[in-house]
Amino acid sequence: MRVPVSWLREYVDLPAEVTGRDVAEKLIRAGLEVETVDQLGTDIAGPIVVGQVLGIEELTGFKKPIRYCQVTTGDEPRGIICGATNFAVGDKVVVSLPGAVLPGGFTISARKTYGHISNGMICSARELGLGEDHSGIMVLPPDVEVGADAIELLGLRDEVLDIAVTPDRGYALSLRGIARETAIAYDTELRDPALLDTPKPDGQGYEVRIEDPAGCDRFVARTVTGIDPNRPSPLWLRRRVQLAGMRPISLVVDVTNYVMLELGQPLHAYDRERLAGPIVVRRAWPGEWLVTLDGNKRDLDPEDLLITDDSGPIGLAGVMGGASAEIGESTRDVVIEAAHFDAITIAKASRRHKLSTEASRRFERGVDPELPAAAAERAAQLLVELGGGRVGSGTDIGVTEVAYERPGVTITIPWRHAGQVAGVAYPRETVVRRLEQIGCAVSGDDQITVTPPSWRPDLRDPNDLAEEVIRLEGYEKLPSVLPFAPPGRGYTHAQRLRRRVGTALAHAGYVEVLCYPFVGEQTWAALGIEENDPRRRTMRVLNPLSDEEPELRTTLLPGLLATARRNIGRGFGDLSLFEIGQVYFARGDRPVAAPRLPVDRGPTPEEIAELEAALPDQPRHVAVVLVGNREPAGWWGPARPVGWADAVEAARVVARAVGVELKVEQAQRAPWHPGRCAALLLDDEVVGYAGELHPRALARLHLPARVCAMELDLDALIRVSDGLVPAPRISTYPVATQDVALIVDKSVPAAEVEAALRDGAGELLEAIRLFDVYEGEQIGEGKKSLAYTLRFRAPDRTLTAEEVTEIRNAAAAEAARRTGATLRGA
Repeated sequence: MRVPVSWLREYVDLPAEVTGRDVAEKLIRAGLEVETVDQLGTDIAGPIVVGQVLGIEELTGFKKPIRYCQVTTGDEPRGIICGATNFAVGDKVVVSLPGAVLPGGFTISARKTYGHISNGMICSARELGLGEDHSGIMVLPPDVEVGADAIELLGLRDEVLDIAVTPDRGYALSLRGIARETAIAYDTELRDPALLDTPKPDGQGYEVRIEDPAGCDRFVARTVTGIDPNRPSPLWLRRRVQLAGMRPISLVVDVTNYVMLELGQPLHAYDRERLAGPIVVRRAWPGEWLVTLDGNKRDLDPEDLLITDDSGPIGLAGVMGGASAEIGESTRDVVIEAAHFDAITIAKASRRHKLSTEASRRFERGVDPELPAAAAERAAQLLVELGGGRVGSGTDIGVTEVAYERPGVTITIPWRHAGQVAGVAYPRETVVRRLEQIGCAVSGDDQITVTPPSWRPDLRDPNDLAEEVIRLEGYEKLPSVLPFAPPGRGYTHAQRLRRRVGTALAHAGYVEVLCYPFVGEQTWAALGIEENDPRRRTMRVLNPLSDEEPELRTTLLPGLLATARRNIGRGFGDLSLFEIGQVYFARGDRPVAAPRLPVDRGPTPEEIAELEAALPDQPRHVAVVLVGNREPAGWWGPARPVGWADAVEAARVVARAVGVELKVEQAQRAPWHPGRCAALLLDDEVVGYAGELHPRALARLHLPARVCAMELDLDALIRVSDGLVPAPRISTYPVATQDVALIVDKSVPAAEVEAALRDGAGELLEAIRLFDVYEGEQIGEGKKSLAYTLRFRAPDRTLTAEEVTEIRNAAAAEAARRTGATLRGA
């Protein structure tokens, strides 16, 4: 909500020295979210005045129309060159005289151009900072005084508060609501613009019927006739609508928007000549459709609340009107709609049709149900005053109001309740005064009975009232008390291990990111994941942020790959990213509806079990993505690009941090490359995959040709871990090193050979490292050579050469038995 301070001063007597920033500070202390204070016109300097065109000379011989105009600003006429053609002799315009400074620091001076001296400039709205219209000169109404200060006349200097209104404070989507908060903050009186003498229904108004009282409990119709369609909106009204963030259109539309901004009640005006029969408020019928004011044809849902006449739907209630009864350039007679609609009905319709409007935003947050009559009267007064219309007398000219009684809300609380909630002793007089300031009626002594005002539908229980007292007294006055931490509590076992994993990956050079947790069908297509893959059994969000990604993720890779793509697009080509986060798997073929738990008591064990049964499986995974070079180039040598082994090593980093050991086997799983994918096993159970991603998937994701990734079920690792990382065995005796080169079939994974060597070597093997892989004619077709370095050490003696050779041969023999390996060169 954008609130011009000059407009706010009409309802609240603010001291002259109070600035927009002062008001913003007060409102922030009262709990409103003032995001910015825009100071408009600070770079404008006069003289900028009203001028009148006395004569126009058309200059020829140029590529575009050029006019040499004689303009008076109350003194001697001056010549001004102008290229616009939308004004005539006698029109009043805005003239910037030499020495004036326009928005953007543009200084006006007398200069010779097109063979004449241009002694000033005739301004367009865009040049004055009044909008983006640069199509022609801004022509002023004929009643403005020549020579008047245009800066003041047009309100070029002002301050505008930009307020983010939370869903529970719908009243703040109006100048009336913000003015009430400002008056309370400055402890001054409010001039309520809604305090109008509203005429009673006279039986002469336009006929209205409400067939769905649950969706609309009040509808006021005011008919105004004889409006002059040639009268534009006055400058002050257009400027206020514009400062509030809306575009001036025509007098009737501007008046309805102005009243909505002023009072918070959305209005709609229908061309009476285009209406056929009575106005009826009802739900949509099957097969109905409506062309809304934005020109879109919308198929209607039976839950949609409509405004209709005998011709069919003429508006989507509370959201947008229909084109069939739209106000046109020749409209003289209008029917003003001021109604109160159900907030949930309007919110659902707005989301259903993906149509969020100024009206729907207000109805969704709650509009004062007592306001329609005052808003309709205010709009009628403005149309009579500014448009020359008339109300009353004649058929269908009058007031119609159809209303259904609404149950009132009364709250009884101890007057000390607010102080007990805040931990501050508020006097009874303070509690009553603060509640009355927001419009509540208060009675009673020790137990007070509070009736909230109609414009505060959010006040429903004692704590709502306590919050009002506390915020108006000032949150900054509440004492700061640190919560008491009971001894003996801290991180859980799982939390400690997850933190340990994150620290280990960070130490290994990875950067942690938090990714968007939603995916869509295009995600699975890009990754090449088949229809029957369990990862495609997703949970769909009922109200997603994006229709393209409405499902909860079952893998962390899409978010990490999207993050990598964004970073690459910004010039960061070498990436090592990781994320620890939850994934979500649906239970069964159909999701179970979660129960609605009561708020007046704690849930029972049965209710908790039912709630947990409705939740999806939510294991925590850890995943990494590597792009570019794992080791940069430098004086030490060339760069080393990432490879599948780096992804496997990332899994081992995680396993070491948790205190478990993973087994690595060759596997195939999308989106990994079928020949460069490793399955990660824990006690013969697959808990993750690592390797290089498939080039086709990378091409579809617009990523480089080589990207490696790893994903592990972290919860599965934590379940079997006691959290203890065994300390390495330290021996003071020297190490003995032996190399062994084995020839195996290409299909045999190196991890199987390594496992066989470990088992065959026994306890004296301290470490094993694969340092060479060779394929060539010397070892035969379909074969590969794997060369390992074996490190041996005994805890109690120095190993002899014979012992080391014997252990090496035993290891090679075990590899030969299990994998068919032969010693190279044997």
